[in-house]
Amino acid sequence: MGLAWGWACAAGACAATSAIMAKLASPLERWDFKVACYAIVVLCNVSMWSLYVRSLTALSSLQATVVNFGSNFLLSGLAGFLIFSEPAHFEWFAGAGFILAGIWVISNAGEELQAKKMD
Repeated sequence: MGLAWGWACAAGACAATSAIMAKLASPLERWDFKVACYAIVVLCNVSMWSLYVRSLTALSSLQATVVNFGSNFLLSGLAGFLIFSEPAHFEWFAGAGFILAGIWVISNAGEELQAKKMD
């Protein structure tokens, strides 16, 4: 089951990487760099879907979706702050904390439901 959580997180990381590459490609003037960036976007999206579907084999759709979204949101926000010098206000960090808390609650609830099904 722990591996499935990693697949869901990796799917979110691939989605975030895809968005970052698309943002990096947009101001580029050289077509060869644009093509390379957009090829990476496609590769990341294919990888994201593959990892997401793989995570669904062991997690509920809610758990896989929430973890995928959470890791995508957090990594995209951190990339915006670190790479693109976008502002990150207190509200964003508070929201990120609530997202992490929600992921923790959903993951624990799912594990408790699965344990009850086993009994």
